[in-house]
Amino acid sequence: MTEEKQGNGKLTKPQISGLIVLVLFLGTIFLNPDFLAGLFEAIFNKIMEIPIEVFLTGNVGVAIIASVIIGRIMERLGFTDALMRVFVGFANKLGFNSAVVIPGIYNILGDINAAGKIAGPILLKAKATKDEQKIAIATMVQSQQSFSTFMLGMMAMSLAGIMAFPVIIISMFLPLILVPILLKFTIYRETRGVTLEEQPRFTPKTAPLPTLFGAAKEGVELLLLLIIPAAAAIFAVIGALEYIGVWEPFEAFLGGFLEFLSIDPATGIISVVAAPTLAMAMLVESAPDLAPRLVVGSFVLAASGLPLSVVFGQIPAVWAEVTDLTEKEAMGAAVLGTVMRFITAFIIAMALTPLLI
Repeated sequence: MTEEKQGNGKLTKPQISGLIVLVLFLGTIFLNPDFLAGLFEAIFNKIMEIPIEVFLTGNVGVAIIASVIIGRIMERLGFTDALMRVFVGFANKLGFNSAVVIPGIYNILGDINAAGKIAGPILLKAKATKDEQKIAIATMVQSQQSFSTFMLGMMAMSLAGIMAFPVIIISMFLPLILVPILLKFTIYRETRGVTLEEQPRFTPKTAPLPTLFGAAKEGVELLLLLIIPAAAAIFAVIGALEYIGVWEPFEAFLGGFLEFLSIDPATGIISVVAAPTLAMAMLVESAPDLAPRLVVGSFVLAASGLPLSVVFGQIPAVWAEVTDLTEKEAMGAAVLGTVMRFITAFIIAMALTPLLI
């Protein structure tokens, strides 16, 4: 690769943007030097608040490591091969690789980052096309990434007098079948059916102890090398937007939009920007006083690939490393799946809730 020269001609776009940044930087130092110090402090505090205190030293980081360990143990016990046998029949008839449902199922059982780390290579091994890998991501973000989100959501629905079982079936398991079918016939059409005989074996032959210790090491690497850097980047931007006063109007707009979709604004915003598990813990406290449709809508939204730091940071980082997709392609599929989840939450809250009270 030849080294690019500066050149003596017209200013390039990077040079123009760099000069603008330089002028703004020097002007800020001269006119309002405290602004830069405050901006840095806001970014620092926001990174400490979530990526460090929640992911690195909090329960979420431990849950991610535990999810990778559990996922790898289940894979070693033949769980992936069993899933392929269950889903390969209908998927082959519809013309797509049955491996697209695997990340969503692993996500229900564990953590979305662990699901990508484990299922991404499975998709490659199953010879899934790039469109099928995108379908897999869009399907994965339809399901909750924490068992505590599931349990707290059930508790909240019980307190609100709502029959939880139909909500869980329709919102968590039905999308594993419907979303791949919908996307295969609309947006991501480059797919192909694969018979069971064509699929390789997915159960590794690693001995039990190496499987266990290898999974623990993999979980720590995933947390430290991918998830925390991705979360830090996203929350640094959020911290900067908060400091300059842009984030609060966005939160106000988001709250109104969520209420329009029959989602409780208080817990919905927490699901979107922070942590669905925390949102469901709040919902348990407020559920008896809320309209049932808001409780259902809030649970369906929380049982997803949110918060936004996962959609815009962690999913692209994890999937670009373990699949054929670029970060942009992985992010696009995650955003599409998240939009579908908002629509699902609205439909279920409005249409299903009256039948469950």
